[in-house]
Amino acid sequence: MIPDSAPIRQTPAWQRELARAITEPGELLAAIDLGPEWLPAARAAARLFPLRVPRGFVARMRRGDPHDPLLRQVLPLAEECLMAPGYTPDPVGDADAMRVPGVLQKYQGRVLLTATGACAVHCRYCFRRHFPYAEANPGADHWRAALDYIAADASITEVILSGGDPLTLSDRRLKEFTAALAGLKHVKRLRLHTRLPIVLPERVDDGLLAWLGGVGFGVAVVVHVNHANEIDGDVRAALARLRETGAALLNQSVLLRGVNDDSATLAGLSEALFDAGVLPYYLHLLDKVQGAAHFDVPEVSARALIAGLAARLPGYLVPRLVREVAGAPGKTLIA
Repeated sequence: MIPDSAPIRQTPAWQRELARAITEPGELLAAIDLGPEWLPAARAAARLFPLRVPRGFVARMRRGDPHDPLLRQVLPLAEECLMAPGYTPDPVGDADAMRVPGVLQKYQGRVLLTATGACAVHCRYCFRRHFPYAEANPGADHWRAALDYIAADASITEVILSGGDPLTLSDRRLKEFTAALAGLKHVKRLRLHTRLPIVLPERVDDGLLAWLGGVGFGVAVVVHVNHANEIDGDVRAALARLRETGAALLNQSVLLRGVNDDSATLAGLSEALFDAGVLPYYLHLLDKVQGAAHFDVPEVSARALIAGLAARLPGYLVPRLVREVAGAPGKTLIA
């Protein structure tokens, strides 16, 4: 029996908000004032890749506008059910790069851990929408196999936590991993690939900040923003708190048809990122994952967009246009 004086453990606000995420297409359509004609296709596509979107992110969308750039990233569409030539379940060669469960090594000097399959938001263009997370869980043995792999290779200086989204893990799980990682003297940097500070800024709470500030080696937080409308006051406040830990903040975007495929939109994104203390880093050409062909922007158009961006912004606000090619020793620079 628990004594009356025992403290009640509170569920963190971010976990409560994550649990409230919209997962049913009809509820999303109702929330943004779109009619039932969108529902059959949305439900069909969601059976292939489930819908998930936090309510705070939905609140930033324009009501009644099916072309809203935030909505377009998360609304399941009929096009996802079509098979397109050249689009595959594993367009970036993750399976071939897996050394032990959940540990991918594609490039010299760094490894990536698919730390979890969970995300706060299911982006419809996600290149890991078909990834076998159940069989690739590096935390299943309390990170032992992953840590043994990293310890055995002194050339590994950077560890990347990705997923899914690593910040869906509890602070306790994150501390467990980085405490063990800190014992490996050749590891100099930790990199987090995360969308949570953008779609669920509540995640940037005192517990997370205490963990980040105490990691003990260099930290880079790479967030994922595709449109300036994603950055509201709550997001700016979360990013400011992350900067206070000493972490470097970078952004990677994906070039998406109907979302950010014009120079003015990309320029607005870069300006909004810099105002929020985040440096534009990569603009990815779409990874050709099965179900996402309707987002593709041809390379020739992408080059023109970057040229337009370079004509109106200083160089440090122009992200590098890249493509990930399976088996290549690094990102392939397009422009």
